[in-house]
Amino acid sequence: MDSKNETKTLRVESSRSGDRLDRWLTGSFPDLSRSAIRKLIDQKDVLVNGKSAKSSHRVTAGEEVVVHIPPLQPLDLLPEETPLDIRYEDDTLLVVNKPCGMVVHPSGPLRTGTLVNALLGYATLSSSADGLRPGIVHRLDKETSGLLLVAKDDATHRALSAQLEAREVHRQYVAVCWGHPADDEGTIDTFLDRSRRDRTKMTVSREGRRAVTHYRVVSRHDFLSVLEVSLETGRTHQIRVHLDHVGHPVFGDPTYNGGEKRLKGISPLFRSEAAGLLKSVSRQMLHAKGLAFVHPATGEECLVEADPPDDMLRVLNSLNGQS
Repeated sequence: MDSKNETKTLRVESSRSGDRLDRWLTGSFPDLSRSAIRKLIDQKDVLVNGKSAKSSHRVTAGEEVVVHIPPLQPLDLLPEETPLDIRYEDDTLLVVNKPCGMVVHPSGPLRTGTLVNALLGYATLSSSADGLRPGIVHRLDKETSGLLLVAKDDATHRALSAQLEAREVHRQYVAVCWGHPADDEGTIDTFLDRSRRDRTKMTVSREGRRAVTHYRVVSRHDFLSVLEVSLETGRTHQIRVHLDHVGHPVFGDPTYNGGEKRLKGISPLFRSEAAGLLKSVSRQMLHAKGLAFVHPATGEECLVEADPPDDMLRVLNSLNGQS
């Protein structure tokens, strides 16, 4: 978003009729957090057919939604000199290989030690509507490693966000999962929403936002499989929730049933080996290894790749050593 007052008029499409207003707006403003959108609604900066509405309002096809975005407040984030693994860079954007354990952007009381702080210490970034995510086009979970697109100016950010919304940015992951999927390749297509029991988690639901994940089995081992996963949509925790949903959670992911609880379902023949391998990892074995997009300035297709980090390579090498 530009750092000035902006007004955007939208029309609700029939395919999204019945969505909550705040959820529907996240699709049109991918660089705004859900909390930032709710704040705009509460401030009456969002009008539905000329009237203010609540976040819970269910939109209907044809409704006119006008969104007023006030000027950005100056950033209060500190640039930090942190080493970065840059895999591509030019005057308008860069692709960074994020290490596991690093949070992408500040949130709540967290204001330091994030990828955004490191990026601010490295380059000029595009602005952010909530002031906390300059440059960030899409995100990865804290414990997921891999490639992220970063915009250096607002025009580039808008263009890349539009590609994401149109599903023209291709993101490829490598995942180690428990068990063996029945098919060598497949698609998981569900709706995802916040869990009512734990708001920090996502869950498959009858409502929420549609999420589509494609996978291909690269190799099968005694009690694990290695998958190549691609995203058609990019919802919070999407791959982790989807693989758990089909009974093959990501190895090392305690949040979505990929931790020690999973050992109970392992054959006694492999349980000791599985426990040892699980003990050797400290996060979910998920890495964003490939990123393909059309460069907004040149129109050329860019493909950037990054091998998994050492912790994941150790697991993969261990599996490859199995008979």
